Amino acid sequence: MPLSIFGFQALWSPYLIGVIIFLTVVYFLTTITWRKDFKVSEPLKKSEATYFVLAMITLYIIKGTPIDLLGHIMFTMHMVQMAFLLLLVPIFLIKGVPWWVWKVVVEAPVLKTIFKIFTQPLVAIFVFIAMFSFYHIPDIFDAIKLDQTLHGLYTFVLFISAFFMYWPLLNEVEGQHTMKNIHKLAYIAGNAVLITPACALIIFASHPMYGTYTDSEMWLKAMELCVPVDTLSTLGLSGPELFSSMSPVSDQQVGGVMMKIIQEIIFGVILARIFSKWWKSERSNQEAITQKELQEFQSRTKHV
Repeated sequence: MPLSIFGFQALWSPYLIGVIIFLTVVYFLTTITWRKDFKVSEPLKKSEATYFVLAMITLYIIKGTPIDLLGHIMFTMHMVQMAFLLLLVPIFLIKGVPWWVWKVVVEAPVLKTIFKIFTQPLVAIFVFIAMFSFYHIPDIFDAIKLDQTLHGLYTFVLFISAFFMYWPLLNEVEGQHTMKNIHKLAYIAGNAVLITPACALIIFASHPMYGTYTDSEMWLKAMELCVPVDTLSTLGLSGPELFSSMSPVSDQQVGGVMMKIIQEIIFGVILARIFSKWWKSERSNQEAITQKELQEFQSRTKHV
């Protein structure tokens, strides 16, 4: 059955388009037109603008296109959607917003305390893993999916926890939590290990765990998160099997595998970049030390 039966609003989320455009306009006004109003600022870099635009595009693709609708029909697409939302978009946002804008944000009265506590590396990683694992407990997952307010709130808090998890790795704001390169490598490796049990629970389950993807009544209720109720009531749908040939167990297992694969790829790229930067820094320092020692030797030789 084609997805077009759900209508334009469910497929393309015109309201989200408006939000994305608004955020993008505010971003460029802040970083270019209003830059002079900041005590400390720098010209916007092309790389920063690129990262921010990528964040907005990625956010719209996973939450405003048919991918979001498919995420309510197939567990596999839901996990792909969550993987990009939690593991990629925060990177683009942290890298896309200039450090001098972040400095104003993190030094705001209330936010300063929040950032100080929740961006400590150990706190950040365990809060994110706990939020992610808690979300995928079947009864909790179904309860969240069946309540629009709870779903929106939990998704937002989960996203913020992912943002805080990445902050010590990527931020360039003076005075914020940062780590040495060797600690960054261990941090990412530890994150990959700690997220594995939640994925393994899904991958190796021998039966469907989530009623919102198997029970017809629960599924229809969950679909109200992205499809207008009036539209759903006229379609006479029986369940997600109308749109997918995969069995519920296979769909669930593939979803867990996709989450783990995407996570490994993203973390692998981050590890490679950290190691490369570390290697270049070590070589640069080594050359500087060698040059300094050579100059000192030549100076001593002249005096002799």
